[in-house]
Amino acid sequence: MSRYTGPRLKVLRALGVDLPGLSRKSMQDRPNPPGQHGSKQKRKSDFGLKLMEKQKLRYNYGITETQLRRIVLKSKTMKGSTGENILSLLERRLDNVVFRAGYAPTIPAARQLVRHGHIRLNNRRSTIPSQQVRIGDQITLHKPESMLQVVKESLAEPALIRPEWLSWDDGARTVRVAHLPGSSDVPFPIDMQQVVEYYALRT
Repeated sequence: MSRYTGPRLKVLRALGVDLPGLSRKSMQDRPNPPGQHGSKQKRKSDFGLKLMEKQKLRYNYGITETQLRRIVLKSKTMKGSTGENILSLLERRLDNVVFRAGYAPTIPAARQLVRHGHIRLNNRRSTIPSQQVRIGDQITLHKPESMLQVVKESLAEPALIRPEWLSWDDGARTVRVAHLPGSSDVPFPIDMQQVVEYYALRT
């Protein structure tokens, strides 16, 4: 399945949660699921609950089903909890770090900045949104003196408070990875046990 490019607020309403990586809009004004009978939604099955939790990850981080499966497989080979590893790998994607640093209003916008060569990782231009950052890595703008308008606006009013695992230098407008993120750093509610169980028989 390719990346979602349709109405974003509709996704938030369907999943019943605000996903800051997908959109700066909130579903709180229209909390019911979309559709004529959204207010009369039936109780979800066990599979439906697992699917919903998995979809939260896909839509917030803007990844395909194939990419998420690869991340799940990789997380199983790492030490520690599979669920924690999945979240850490997603949070450490370069496009997400650009978003969490405040350079872009959403992850899709951050991905575009990376793809177009506006981001430098350790003083080297990086155009791979899925690249994993490590402790000590430094992320900055390619040409801070000629910032795009979208970057200026996002830095002036970030979508989220910068997480403490990212160290921000306001003078240089650079961010450094202070330590690896944990499950508490994810900016929306997620039940990772449901996600792990969803993929238990599918990977």
